[in-house]
Amino acid sequence: MVIKVESSCVSKTRCILITIFLFILAGILEIGGGYLIWLWARENKEITFAFLGAITLFLYGIVPTFQPSYFHRIYATYGGVFVVMSLLWGWLFDSTIPDIYDTIGALIILVGVAIIYYWPRGSDDE
Repeated sequence: MVIKVESSCVSKTRCILITIFLFILAGILEIGGGYLIWLWARENKEITFAFLGAITLFLYGIVPTFQPSYFHRIYATYGGVFVVMSLLWGWLFDSTIPDIYDTIGALIILVGVAIIYYWPRGSDDE
């Protein structure tokens, strides 16, 4: 089965907002799924947490297929988004406030992923 998603963006801004939404959704699904499995394995929660985590991780695997770019750029960019979202997850769910070095690193990563994913490339853009 092949999932073909047409990129029918009305404007560049709309395309950017859609891709950012998809990166954030993928991050929530991956980190959330991993966290559910973590709770089951490390915090002795019920097996239901593991099953919900597995389903959530499966959904995470589908979301990036809706991105309008090449696999390597999507996953390279997502890797950076994942780092930033992991810091935010720790802050929100574990009350671990990112320090100045976390923040500087996250900003550097965001600049890097913006260049990787959004920098105009001419003929090889999808």
